[in-house]
Amino acid sequence: MSDTQTGNRIQVAPPAPDSDLLERIRRHRRHTLELLTVCAVALVPWTVLLAVTLPSGYRVHHWRVTWVGFDVLLVVGMASTALLGWLRHRAVIVAAVATALLLICDAWFDVSLAFGTPEIWLSAALAVFAELPLAFYLIRRVMGMISLAHWPSAKAAACSDEQAPDLDS
Repeated sequence: MSDTQTGNRIQVAPPAPDSDLLERIRRHRRHTLELLTVCAVALVPWTVLLAVTLPSGYRVHHWRVTWVGFDVLLVVGMASTALLGWLRHRAVIVAAVATALLLICDAWFDVSLAFGTPEIWLSAALAVFAELPLAFYLIRRVMGMISLAHWPSAKAAACSDEQAPDLDS
């Protein structure tokens, strides 16, 4: 390890990861990206099929259970985000992103299901003045936390990939 003196503090360089670890990380990254690519491509025809075949109206059973359950998920997401934030745990990033996505989904479903009813105005107001601003605030805060992390930039990662042996093949 190398030591560098800065003022009264000594910084110790982190140990370099071994090649087996780097190989595993690259393999997991590649497999994850391949899986997401296949899922995204497969979702396109499925979405088109739903757009063509689903009825425009549907009688729903368990409406109350669905919406109360969704709001319970929102409570769990918000409470988890708050608790992890108070504890200064880095998992707050995951909780905040999940909560933001639930808020965006809540706004979408509230507004889209209220079209053509008198409730559209209340749903739209809640989406515009509560759910979406809170979701975007959480996303903005997460982006701020991520920018504080000392992760290599995409350019630095590309340079290190060029210098390392090709482990993806």
